[in-house]
Parts: sequence; C-alpha cells; structure tokens
Amino acid sequence: MTVQDFINTYYIERKGTSSVKWDGLENKFTRSNLLPLWVADMDFKVPEKVQEKLMERIDHGVFGYSFVEDSYYEALLSWQKRRHDITLEKEWVRFTTGVVNSFNYVIQSMTQKDDSVLILAPVYYPFFDAVNNNERHLVVSTLINEDGRYEIDFADFEAKIINENVKVFLHCSPQNPVGRVWSEDELTKLFEICYQNGVKIISDEIHQDFIQPGKRFISALNLDKKYHEILVVLTASSKSFNLASLLHSHVVIPNVDLREKFDNYLNKGIGSTTSLMGMIATEAAYNHGEEWLDQLIEVIEFNFECMKDILKKRLPHAKVTNKEATYLAWIDLSHYIKEDIVTIMEEEVGIAVDYGEWFDKNSQSFIRVNLATKTENIEKAMNHLSDILENK
Repeated sequence: MTVQDFINTYYIERKGTSSVKWDGLENKFTRSNLLPLWVADMDFKVPEKVQEKLMERIDHGVFGYSFVEDSYYEALLSWQKRRHDITLEKEWVRFTTGVVNSFNYVIQSMTQKDDSVLILAPVYYPFFDAVNNNERHLVVSTLINEDGRYEIDFADFEAKIINENVKVFLHCSPQNPVGRVWSEDELTKLFEICYQNGVKIISDEIHQDFIQPGKRFISALNLDKKYHEILVVLTASSKSFNLASLLHSHVVIPNVDLREKFDNYLNKGIGSTTSLMGMIATEAAYNHGEEWLDQLIEVIEFNFECMKDILKKRLPHAKVTNKEATYLAWIDLSHYIKEDIVTIMEEEVGIAVDYGEWFDKNSQSFIRVNLATKTENIEKAMNHLSDILENK
C-alpha cells in the first residue's frame, strides 16, 4: 500500500465528532476555525481487525466486570519482544486508564509532599503538571540544543539530583517533543546516576512504536537488570493505534517491593483500572495491526519530509529538529517571529499548534506540529505559514 493509498483508506474527517483536536479548539485557542495540528492523536481510523473485535463485543451487548485473559498477556508480551526485544513477565504488568494517570499515580504512591521530582525539558507538559499539582518540588534539567539535536547535560543532571535531593526521575523515552531516541549509552549514564543516588525512575515509553526507520528504540527494561530495583515503565497502545479514548495503559514494575507499594496505593482508592474495550482493541492491534502500523510510519515520515521541503524552500531559516521518533515535529521559528507567536499562528496563519513554552520556558519561539494527518493538511499549513512569515 502506498502512502496515498493508506491516506485514502484510513483518513477520516473528525469535525463534528466531539474531537478534542477538531471540535475543542475554543478551550485552548483564541479561535475555533483553525486547522488543528496540535494534540497528539491521529486523523486515521484504526486497523480493520480492531474495529471487528470491538463490534463483536458490542453485538454481544454485555459490558460487565471483566478480567484480563491470558491471550491478552500473550499479545502484549509478544509485541514487546517482537518489536523491541523487550522480555516482559506477566506478573510485572498492572493497568491504569492512561499513561498520564499512571505517572501521577506512581508519583503519589512513591513520594511524599515536597519531595523533589526531576524532568528533562523540553518535555510533554503534563510532566510539569504531575509534579506541581501533586505538591512535589519540580526540578528541571534542560537539554542542550546542538543545532537541532538535543543532548543531555549529564553534569547538570547529576548536580541537581544531589543538590535537590531528588527522589524520582520522570523520564520521557523517546523524548516528546524533541523526538530523540535515547541511546543505550545515554540511558545507562542517566540510570547509573539515579542508581547511585537512590532515585526511582518512571520511564514513559508511550511513543516507543513510532521510531524512524534505521533507528532502534532502547527500553529502560533492556538495560542492566540491576536498574529493575528502581524502575517503573509505562506503555500503552493509545498512541500507536489511536485508541486514547478507550482509557487503557500498562504499568510495568519488575521489582516486587515497588509492585507491592503500587498495588497498595491502587487498593486504597483507585479500584478497578482495566478497560474492557481498551483490552479488546489493544489485543487485536498487537495481534493484527503490525502491517497497518508500519504503513502509518511511512506516512508520518513522508509528511515530515514534505514539511521540511516546504520550509527549506520558503523559510530556510526555520530550524527543524532532527526527529528520530514520535509523529510530532519540533520547529524553531525564532528567525521570523519576534513578537507574539500566538497571534501570528492563530490570527494570521490560521493553524492550531502546541506552543514551545508549554514544553519548556526557554522554547517560546518553537511550535510542535502533529504529522499524523493527511499530507494535504501539512502542505496547506506549511505553505500558509510561509506566506505569512517569509516577509517578516
């Protein structure tokens, strides 16, 4: 299937379907008639087999309390081994209604009020909220932007771990929004610093399946097993297969003591955290969605190249970060935008994007663009952006 064939088959108009991305613009932006390229979900239908399995259950007509079948664990463990060479144990896996909920729960269960939690920025903005809203002390180590490639400042990371008495490192891997796939060496350096200083690690790996061809994702679970003592890994099918509203994700805890602590926390008030329809969709996606996902990745990379080509020709001083993962582009427009970026994007260009300052206070000139849509939308947005900015 070609890129255009995939788009023709799976692209769907979402306006008028209670879509946050398309119909909820007035809650986040100044206008409701913008071309939405912001929140990270996709404008593509899920694989046919996922729809079929969901319809089978709907036709059955009963949606009562349900448990996790062995077939689900088999699908999950096989996917992780097949795609990423990750060896999971069934006993390690717990469930929640989403990865954002998961890292909030883990922070609540494994830290106390005013404990320090460290993040690497720029990063997905709910990371900041998870620390601040839970009344923990936010510690930020800023990544170094080396001409469009982000690197870790290990000296700063270690100094802040020690000086701020950090208890938890909330890690994004791959890193959203800058699109880095962290190498085994980089991860080992980070984790060893944490290990030596008694810092627990929460590794959000929700974007693990969107890896640029030629790159290899290294999970925290692929590293030395000694790090299992301090490690919680979060995954979900929601990004990979556009299933976010089915409210289903995994919390992987190899260490029995950490697992017991998390279980005790859930038992005190969270209760049942499995989503029947989420389980059905995820199992079907892992068993039957691999070809769909591989074709989707080709669409994402094609859209990324189209975007870069337009900007190279028309806005040559726009700096596009070297994306290695995710379906999100991170673009520095500081050469062209000296005034209010919100007014320009919304009143002049007419697009809804995620603004850089949401991810990092030092990234006000950046925008994050969602590439998981039809190529026509990317071309329209980039050409209109160029129309507005090329004379500024």
